Amino acid sequence: MPSVASLFKGKGQAPVSTDVLINALPDPLLVVDQSDRIRFANLAAEQFFQASAKVLQTQGLSEIIPFDSPLIALVGQVRTRGSSVSEYGLVVATPRIGIHNVDVQISPVSEDPTLLVVTLRERGIASKIDHQLLHRGANRSIVSMAAVLAHEIKNPLSGIRGAAQLVESSVGSEDKALLRLICEETDRIVALVDRMEVFSDPRPIDRSPVNIHEVLEHVRRLAENGFARSVKFSELYDPSLPPVQGDRNLLIQVFLNLVKNAAEAAPEDGGEITLTTAYRHGVRVSVPGTRERMNLPLEICVIDNGSGVPDDLQSHLFDPFVTTKPGGTGLGLALVAKIVGDHGGIIECDSIPRKTTFRVLLPTGPRPTKSNRQRP
Repeated sequence: MPSVASLFKGKGQAPVSTDVLINALPDPLLVVDQSDRIRFANLAAEQFFQASAKVLQTQGLSEIIPFDSPLIALVGQVRTRGSSVSEYGLVVATPRIGIHNVDVQISPVSEDPTLLVVTLRERGIASKIDHQLLHRGANRSIVSMAAVLAHEIKNPLSGIRGAAQLVESSVGSEDKALLRLICEETDRIVALVDRMEVFSDPRPIDRSPVNIHEVLEHVRRLAENGFARSVKFSELYDPSLPPVQGDRNLLIQVFLNLVKNAAEAAPEDGGEITLTTAYRHGVRVSVPGTRERMNLPLEICVIDNGSGVPDDLQSHLFDPFVTTKPGGTGLGLALVAKIVGDHGGIIECDSIPRKTTFRVLLPTGPRPTKSNRQRP
């Protein structure tokens, strides 16, 4: 029976090395010895733990994962039993990598039982994609109903404001103040309704290849010269990222909103915002109820060092009228989610104290040539 590597051997060519094959896997993979020291980490593990393989190989498992993590206990279980163990929906959380919901498989190496192979398969993206896709149809129905209600609400509001203005000319100064209050509150409601009507805009997106790094740099310049003057920005970009097929102005609106939220959440002294881009292989999911599969390899993150999002709000953060800001309308992130969805993408949030990450996953446009690859 031929080896796995020999299957990839072309005529007159040497077989592909095992390391190359393992590094092609989309899931993080670690090999740990009997002292739980990391002996090998593939490229996906480097991305997951945000450290190079050389750095990881100088550390023990308990140095990159909290010692009380269930993952550490599973490793001990495999050593005791000498057989493979699988665990589903396990949470791995550290201040460095944030919170990840993963499936874990740990197996001893048959040729050397002192070595264990630890494989992680992230569930967070897939489960959040499924959640958003399943509710997208329901949201469209709610939006359509809201558009009808918005139209019906604005007509009587216009009458109320007009009547208040007519009465204002024939009353005393004290009553005029009350009538002006009626007009101001009517205007406020109309402005809120106008913002709601944005959700029902049926026009298709005017798509063209967009350099996402140019969008992020434009947003950063706006922020640094306005609402985020006291915040320190840093960037970690993948220069080979292909273009996004979308609307540049709408994408600016998305990331301007996310950066503004991050700036407001960051501490007044020592506030930091990090913008990152990456190409994530293997982020591909089925659309419920169809044979369509979504490929969302473009990852753009906005990360702040604020106090974080309360746990009870995280699953509803992109719903209309959900907000953590005093006096906020709760429509900003809902609009962001709509625009990202209209681009065929997904937005998610991971939050722990001192590290909140808003992650936007988008499909690619046409395959780039050497002349149109993006530069950070």
